[in-house]
Amino acid sequence: MKIGIVGTGYVGLPSGVGFAELGHDVVCIDAVGEKIDALNAGKLTLFEDGLEELFQKNRAAGKIRFTTSMKEGVENADIVILAVGTPPHPETKEADMKYVHAAARELAQYLTGYTVVADKSTVPVGTGDDVERLIRSVSPDADFDVVSLPEFLREGFAVHDFFNPDRIIVGANTERAKDVVKKLYEPFGDKAKMLFVNRKSSETIKYASNAFLAMKIHYINEMADFCEKAGADVFEVAQGMGLDTRIGNKFLNPGPGYGGSCFPKDTNAMAQMAKKYGVRMNLIETTIRENDARKVKMAHRILDAVKTVGKPRVAVLGLAFKGGTDDCRESPAMEIVAELLKSGAVIRAYDPKAMGTAEKILGDKIEYASDAYDAADGADVVAVLTEWSDFKTLDLVKLKQKAKSPELVDLRRIINKKDAEKAGFSYRGIGE
Repeated sequence: MKIGIVGTGYVGLPSGVGFAELGHDVVCIDAVGEKIDALNAGKLTLFEDGLEELFQKNRAAGKIRFTTSMKEGVENADIVILAVGTPPHPETKEADMKYVHAAARELAQYLTGYTVVADKSTVPVGTGDDVERLIRSVSPDADFDVVSLPEFLREGFAVHDFFNPDRIIVGANTERAKDVVKKLYEPFGDKAKMLFVNRKSSETIKYASNAFLAMKIHYINEMADFCEKAGADVFEVAQGMGLDTRIGNKFLNPGPGYGGSCFPKDTNAMAQMAKKYGVRMNLIETTIRENDARKVKMAHRILDAVKTVGKPRVAVLGLAFKGGTDDCRESPAMEIVAELLKSGAVIRAYDPKAMGTAEKILGDKIEYASDAYDAADGADVVAVLTEWSDFKTLDLVKLKQKAKSPELVDLRRIINKKDAEKAGFSYRGIGE
């Protein structure tokens, strides 16, 4: 099949490479010329584990191409996938649809033959109707259908998740459109666990799923607070809970709060959509409020470890919102850093993949280290904020020798407490 993908971000690029690997001919379209130039030169514009090899392989084979021309990507395509950003509006927190709407208007000019236009961006309920109207207003005689094809790729695991999907949700209102999507995923064979629903149900499933997972994370974080007071260990509690198949063991990892490009944006958008329809969603609204408060609370937990120091030097290990990605959007680590800076702390930070991304956001507000030991050099406290596997295997004796003081605050509980104390650290985890 011939596929056009509009957008080369954390959804569009891994999806494009994935579909190329399945044997389709893919053209990725992006309005940012610098990104397209880099991709055409063989340079990835984001980090995802396992993406580099497949990107280079399919680019060399001519199965995937990159362009700024909507015409080049859309003409003669069997399916055009919208994978542009839907950032939260700065005031209302609703999903900002300007990029989706602009893409729909532009692509409408170049539709040839029957084409399926698929919304893969996370979009409010009813967006499919809006996209359909916009395309029809530009090209009244175009032969097309609009479907909802939400993505469920976890950042850091996007390549794995693309080839091992839990489910493929398709919101299609015509049999003709369903047949095109079936053909798109035909190379998966029996691995394609496809559920066909109406378009608005599909749009709702994405928000409902992310809001539920965000609530699950917030729940285990509250349970961690309880365990600290009651003398239990939240990791043992989570393990016991996870053995119940009705609950499951995923998203029961306590930490400094959820973040990233999806959960904060989607929970806020879900709450705003509910208000629009006159529906109260108390669980989601509470989760949003308390998750924001948790990041501030975690920053002060770090400061409490050095409360006798006037202007503490804090070694921050981890800036990405989670391990396996260079994405710092809505990162708990970045928000904790911001709170520490408000309190007058001096930050020296290290992240295995997100240094460049973080520097674009923070500039010269913090110092940037070459590795974890460099970050800890002269530190009054070492704080682990992102669950990179690299930090699990640190030489704790060397880390302690570099630090000025023995304080270690592990907000991910990935460093072994006994090993840390044996190395001379005063260890503070969460949920114990």
